[in-house]
Amino acid sequence: MAVASLSAAALLVTGVAWRSVDSLRSNLATVSDLGLGGAADGAVDILMVGTDSRTDAHGNPLSASELASLRAGEEVANNTDTILLIRVPNDGSSATAISIPRDSYVAVPGLGNSKINAAYGATKEEKRLELVQSGVPDDEADRESTQAGREALVSAVAGLTGVTVDHYAEVGLLGFVLLTDAVGGVDVCLNAPVDEPLSGANFPAGEQTLNGSDALSFVRQRHDLPRGDLDRIVRQQVFMASLVRKVLSAGTLSNPGTLGQLSNAVSRSVVLDDDWDVLQFATNLQNLAGGNVTFETIPVADINGMTDYGESIVAVDPTEVQNWVRGLLGDDAPPATDPDAPDVPQIDPSTVTVDVANDSGISGLASSVSSTLGAEGFRTGDVGNNEGESVDTTTVYAGASDDDAAKAVAARVGATSTAVDDSLPSGTVRIVLASDYSGTGTPSSAITGVTSAGDAPTPAPVAADPIDAGSTGPQCVN
Repeated sequence: MAVASLSAAALLVTGVAWRSVDSLRSNLATVSDLGLGGAADGAVDILMVGTDSRTDAHGNPLSASELASLRAGEEVANNTDTILLIRVPNDGSSATAISIPRDSYVAVPGLGNSKINAAYGATKEEKRLELVQSGVPDDEADRESTQAGREALVSAVAGLTGVTVDHYAEVGLLGFVLLTDAVGGVDVCLNAPVDEPLSGANFPAGEQTLNGSDALSFVRQRHDLPRGDLDRIVRQQVFMASLVRKVLSAGTLSNPGTLGQLSNAVSRSVVLDDDWDVLQFATNLQNLAGGNVTFETIPVADINGMTDYGESIVAVDPTEVQNWVRGLLGDDAPPATDPDAPDVPQIDPSTVTVDVANDSGISGLASSVSSTLGAEGFRTGDVGNNEGESVDTTTVYAGASDDDAAKAVAARVGATSTAVDDSLPSGTVRIVLASDYSGTGTPSSAITGVTSAGDAPTPAPVAADPIDAGSTGPQCVN
């Protein structure tokens, strides 16, 4: 599974490695035009993605010995089974690495509702086939389709969490091994011995130091664990906490040999957005202490959810997730805003009738959106499937181009497109929902007929305290 981001995440949130290796900047692989924000919501939000890539960050194939160290086979893969949102307040006083379960069922642009780990891979493959069939050369098709996959994942995470994703970091499997070995291995602790051949995890109980290959097996295991992927996330989080603790400890980065290994590991395995000045970012974090680096998981509505066509998923409520994410900055944290966005007109919702037409292919979405807006005071109009011209982008229609109600409703549901329909009377707007919709009223249970595999939803147990890097030793886990 794709867990290479864990080591790089620890280095990003501490920042210490970047300060010392100025030459690193010129050797990094970068990506542009992902529609990233600018810390407008009170924090720098970093989307850290672990991929199952069998190449390095520059697209070069791995050697036979490197492939063997991954213990993951040689098949081509586009999975993003590790998705972390690292939230750093603008003052750099703390850092929270938020895990998003790979099976979280969310709205994905172009795909409708899907497991979030498919946003990157499925979008990439769909785009690649389209380009190849139109005669685009394979290398160009791969490059363009990879970009499309990244954009879809950024949009899906932003829609789920309500943040402006400000920076993007992507790490392949090789990065996990190289970064772990560069710091001399990482301490972990198991409550009981494990022997799970699918991941290669074969360890005794108790505290132990794992090198890159063994550490990869430790954090990849999800079979034979009580809660499967959610327990694997706990493994990943305690591993990250232990790694951050080691990076922050005296002497780890004062060794020129260690710095050289870290520089090589990052330059070979990490892709960053090209607008990110990582050295300045690291400077802002120079006083960060281990106890201020924490690891949490988004709230989950049902860990045993199931779609109406029988797919097992983790059901999440975007509204609950967004409120929780904002709460990490305190009760007064501002909602995500775009500083370049036009002013939103102030209207009385009770004077506006909202028709909602579903053109998304997602069953029940129009009803859910209409109910949500009705609860906020808008008058409920016609609700049903779209019977007019199909749309690719969610659009809000009104009888006039300068209609304040249309602008306000568009802002409320996150629509970027408005249009005129002179058949609509004054005081009425119509929303036509396309497959890109990820705004208000999109909890999985409301838009897809998601049901629990048992008699009732099974929320994930909430830990008493978040895992942090300030403790004196590794936390023991299953």
